[in-house]
Order: sequence, then structure tokens, then C-alpha cells
Amino acid sequence: MKKKSVTNTAFIMEAPLFPRESGKFVAERSRDVFVEDEGVQKAAEMLFRLRHSDDLTASGWKKANPLAPAPTSDQALNWVFVVDTMNFSFWPETETQQCEVTYKGTTYTGYMTLCAAITRAMEEGVPITDPKYFSQMSVEELGRVLRSDNETPMPMLQERHQVLTEGGRVLLENGGSFRSLIEQAGNDARKMVELIVEKIPSYRDEATYEEKRISFYKRAQILVADFWGVMEARGQGDIINMDWLTMFADYRVPQALVYLGALRYSDTLMQALKSGELLRSGDRREVEIRGCSIWAVEQIKDRLCKMVQERDGQTCAVNSAIIDFYLWPYAKQHHKEMAHIPIHHTRCIYY
Repeated sequence: MKKKSVTNTAFIMEAPLFPRESGKFVAERSRDVFVEDEGVQKAAEMLFRLRHSDDLTASGWKKANPLAPAPTSDQALNWVFVVDTMNFSFWPETETQQCEVTYKGTTYTGYMTLCAAITRAMEEGVPITDPKYFSQMSVEELGRVLRSDNETPMPMLQERHQVLTEGGRVLLENGGSFRSLIEQAGNDARKMVELIVEKIPSYRDEATYEEKRISFYKRAQILVADFWGVMEARGQGDIINMDWLTMFADYRVPQALVYLGALRYSDTLMQALKSGELLRSGDRREVEIRGCSIWAVEQIKDRLCKMVQERDGQTCAVNSAIIDFYLWPYAKQHHKEMAHIPIHHTRCIYY
């Protein structure tokens, strides 16, 4: 018995696999989610046709974030931090009960309600991008900022308040802004993710699968990718190791990957999701959906880059973050065609 407890201690101390390695580890052992080669090829062909468009560049960031402040503004980076720190769990309990925020005549749902609410608060004079303010704001103040235009509130207000105030305190301890925190990692995307995960507990998006510690770091990677997008828009996007990032494992992109045939769910998993079963964070099936999504996008990226090399004789500049930046709005735009593919539902702070 004594020997076993020593093993357990070593296991607890073990650092998790990084997201890409986690995706590969899960995909090689998955029982209910499978990466399909034919669909990978089809998705890569679709992206190859778009290779010269703005859709597959970092400059597409502003298009994907129309509610963000101008990238050149002082508030842009702290806005990104505030939004990405609370960027989780927007799905409604029922499709007819969606939280809605109307801003400048447009009504938003899902993730965009958060963006609209933060930008609305800025216009109302709330210093929501100032860590001195949001590190100590009350739940009631945040509830006012995130208020819905109908009876359905944004989910998980208490959790959003907890992670935002925690994040604000970390910024104050590290120079007082997101920029001053992230600069500690130099211009290295991998070091940025590691720094965020080390400093801010709510970004530690990790799980155990087949007795192995793994990670997805969805929000930490999005935060780095959004930082890159803002800096790229400023003409200062010379960040190294961007190719280290994976896709951002959430509940919308996996649906697009199933639709494109790059992922396949087992009949039992498909039935469970269609019946509305909620998957807890860390459930084996939830981990398989997220891990295989990462690995599917890695395969798509590799296939795409091979095509660009063979057909154009050029080096491919598309990374996994850019593919995610394309697939997420693609899923939103084609939601009617994808309606028969269920989205998995997990209430947690990680995505």
C-alpha cells in the first residue's frame, strides 16, 4: 500500500501534456470520437481554395471581432483580456431561452453577447477594462454590465465574477495591464500560454484521460491568439511560435468538424447528445470530443500545408489558430445545415 501512495504522489506532480500532444494521445485511444481521413482531406481542400483570402490570415481578427475597440486603442488589449477571461458557457438551456444583448441596433446571442455587453459598458462610462476597477467590482456591478435585454440572464454570473476579479488582481500584481503581464513571456506564443496558465488559476484547463494528465488550455490559447490579432492589426505581430498553438477546443468547432466529416461520433455518443445528456467537465466522452478536435485540426493543417507546398511551391503560413478563427464563424453561418449534428453541452469555466 505504501508503494502505491508514492506512485499517486508522483502522478499528481506530473506536468500535463501540452494541448497538441494531448490531442494526439486522446485520438489514439478514443472510444467514441474518431478522426476521419476522408473528411480531413475535404476540409483541407476547402481551406486550400480560401488560401488567398483574408479569411485565413490574422488580419481577419477585426472582422471576427467587430465589437472590439480599434486595435490601435489603449483599451484594446485589456478588452481582450476581460472578454477572454469570461469566454465560457454561453449555450442556452433551451433554444428559445437565449440571453440577448442589443448594441447599436443589432441583437446578439452566444459569445457575442459578452462582447456587446463589455463594449456597451465602456460607452456607458463603466471602467470595465481597468484592472483597478474589475479586480474589485461586486457581483451586482458585473450583473449590471452583463445584463440581458430579456428574461434570460447570461449563465454563470458568480463564476464570471470570480474569474474576472481573480484575473484583475493578477494584472495588478504584474504591472497593472494585460500588456505588462504578457510582455514577461517575450514574443513567444508558447511562453505566453505557459505564463497565463501559471499565473491565473481559472485558465488551467486540464483533465485526466487514461490515467494521464492532459491539457486543452482553450481560453489561454485564445487569449494569446487574440493578442496576436491585435498586434498584427497594429503592424506589430512578429510573435514567434504561433504554430505551437492548437485549435481552441470548445463546443461549436467540433460540430463543424463532424459536419465536414473530419470527426465522427459513435452511435452511442450521438444518441446521448441528441437526447440532451449533459457531459460533466472531465467526462471521458467530453475529453474525447475536445482532444480529437485538436488532433483533427492538426491533421487538416498538415494536409493543407502539404497542398500549398506541392501545388503552389510555397511555404504555408496558415496555423491552427487561423483555422479555428475560420471554423468558428463557419459553424455559426451554417448552423441551419448543421442542426442535425448535436453540440455537446458542458457547464464549466473552461469553454
